Amino acid sequence: MTRAARPLFVLTILAGSFLLFLVQPMVARMALPRLGGAPNVWNSAMLVYQALLLGGYWYAHRLSQLPLQRQVRIHLALFALAALTLPVGLYDLAAPRPGMEVLWVPALLALSIGPVFFLVSAQAPLMQRWFAADPQAGQPWALYAASNLGSFGGLIAYPLLAEPLLPLHAQSWAWSAGYVLLLILIALCARARWSAPEAQAPAAATAAPVPRRRIALWLLLAMVPSGLMLSTTTHLTTDLFAMPLLWVIPLGIYLLSFSIAFADNRVPAHVISALAWGAILTAGSLAMIARGSQGLLPVIASITLLFFVCTALHARMYDLRPEPDQLTLFYLTMSAGGALGGVFTALVAPVLFDWVWEHPLLVLAAAALLPRESFPDWRRLPGLEPDMVRLGLAILLGLAMLCLWQIHDVTQYQETEHLRGPWGAALALIGFALVPWRMLVLPVLLGAMLAQGGLETLQESRDGIRTRSYFGINTVREYPDKRLRTLAHGTTLHGEQSTDPALSRTPLTYYGQGSGVAIAFGEAQALFGPHARMGVLGLGTGTLACFARPGQDWTFFEIDPAVLAYSTRGTFTFLRQCTPGARIELGDARLALAKLPPGSFDMLAMDAFSSDAIPLHLFTHEAFGVYLRALSARGVIVVHISNRFIDLEPPLAALLAERGLHAMVRDDYPDPDSEWTPSSFVAVSRDPQVLKRIMQAAPDKEWRPLVKPAPRVWTDDHASILPYVQWRNFLGAPK
Repeated sequence: MTRAARPLFVLTILAGSFLLFLVQPMVARMALPRLGGAPNVWNSAMLVYQALLLGGYWYAHRLSQLPLQRQVRIHLALFALAALTLPVGLYDLAAPRPGMEVLWVPALLALSIGPVFFLVSAQAPLMQRWFAADPQAGQPWALYAASNLGSFGGLIAYPLLAEPLLPLHAQSWAWSAGYVLLLILIALCARARWSAPEAQAPAAATAAPVPRRRIALWLLLAMVPSGLMLSTTTHLTTDLFAMPLLWVIPLGIYLLSFSIAFADNRVPAHVISALAWGAILTAGSLAMIARGSQGLLPVIASITLLFFVCTALHARMYDLRPEPDQLTLFYLTMSAGGALGGVFTALVAPVLFDWVWEHPLLVLAAAALLPRESFPDWRRLPGLEPDMVRLGLAILLGLAMLCLWQIHDVTQYQETEHLRGPWGAALALIGFALVPWRMLVLPVLLGAMLAQGGLETLQESRDGIRTRSYFGINTVREYPDKRLRTLAHGTTLHGEQSTDPALSRTPLTYYGQGSGVAIAFGEAQALFGPHARMGVLGLGTGTLACFARPGQDWTFFEIDPAVLAYSTRGTFTFLRQCTPGARIELGDARLALAKLPPGSFDMLAMDAFSSDAIPLHLFTHEAFGVYLRALSARGVIVVHISNRFIDLEPPLAALLAERGLHAMVRDDYPDPDSEWTPSSFVAVSRDPQVLKRIMQAAPDKEWRPLVKPAPRVWTDDHASILPYVQWRNFLGAPK
């Protein structure tokens, strides 16, 4: 029965882990319409999942100390009881006050998914413990590799299969059916071990207690990869787009690393551990660059670094594993380390730091923890005398200083920037040679980070030009020679204002006189009279305020208090100068509009983006129902669809066609030497004559119909960005 039971335990662990990591992006996707689509939503979700995982592992650890038959009765009873909370859905929690999102989001997710996630998370360590209850069953560690393969499969299945093919309610019911199947599999596993030697009493300890020093090392080896995974996720979802495809890549890499690190065959893990030094000395040296880079290469570098570091540190943790009777303690400590990494990255770092300083700190911590034994020690080569080793060390340090100086020098000048790569490669080779002196590699790595942009990032933090909030990192830069002040969110420009008093009311960037929003807002008075009611979703620098005319009534909707503060304290003065009496609604625009009386606005401008991330909940069928309700009968919605990575026009065209609305697109391509940037705005109305009037207002500015609609309308229940990703732009699209 022991040999026959092994596939059953593997299947049970695979199924449980698959369900566990399928439900993560599913619930986060459910929550987006209520959470504003901020990239930090995923980090908050991961923090909740890690906390629940820790709770599940603690539960498994405590339960494993009871007689096996009693474990079975308790676990199956609780598993069946948690099924009463199915199907999975969002808990009806009141909306948060502005600034409380960092606490409200975890509370919502914990209340929505807590019971089933808690119990499913316990099944991997518990099933391994039950498997090991029979002395003839063999070592249980390889089953953990199977667990992470199941987790990886669940993550990949969601963006590639579940999200594109199934609406959310069908996803929820399918997951619930999987939960029932898992309950049956656990019952079968219990039956297979019901008469095992441990069934009547817990096994006596066979190994000495684990030293506290080793437990602390387990904790660190689990904490650093977890934190690094989340800091990598922040970069991807801020500067690309907030969708499960991007959320799951770092988490998938993280889980895949366990499958390699915990495999019986140790050769791949040890090879990757040796190569991790190269990854950390090359890709890791870029960890302090604050200005965004174009193209796919930085993304690949970040993902590659994450893979090598996670595999190396998890492999070292596996090499320090205890005897099987300490299995649940090992997994409990591992889970606690993962949760600590999540707390540091998702809760502590945004409060302590004005930038993602947690990322380079975690890279340095990883370098301090990488296993040195997997790397050849050239100091022990035959015939190499100690004096020669010392001479070699002095030469290496001198060459490292030369490389650092050259990297810093070429980084300052655009015409020599191309030389940074060769000098960085030379420094990485020197770092390889210094690996036997781990404490010398760390200052070399830190020096490389500072030379490749870290000094500038530090100076910007010293100057206080950045503000970090739950919704991202905002950076204000001054250009005295151009008499210009800019606002960037992540790496995306969100507005500019001239510091010349004579030009301070002039709209810049996406809002030039040839832009669709400038033309449409310029006709508001002619279309709706002198008291036109104007609404703007997304404040930015407040540039649109300077299209206001006397007598008009203006309202701005902004989700980020940090962005609003730039206008209220005078960093940007568009609001103060152009619409001093405007109302400001702080919070999610869709939720705020839903509370207003019908027909509250004559014109609405949609310009709510987080860096280049798409707030998907603002582009669904239900969202436009909210906008149309808030709009007067002949009102106009102007939608900003400029984006580097997503073609928003086909899904928007499908949505408008579904509602029978009329729309035209204005693509504006100003002179590259002008102060304006290209933009695409869509003017939408129920009344085609209103659009005709807007188009006639500037006959020299060409408008065009929308492209062919997408085959499926985006809804809150079913929307996938995957078909509209502009993959070619990852190869180096202009900002």
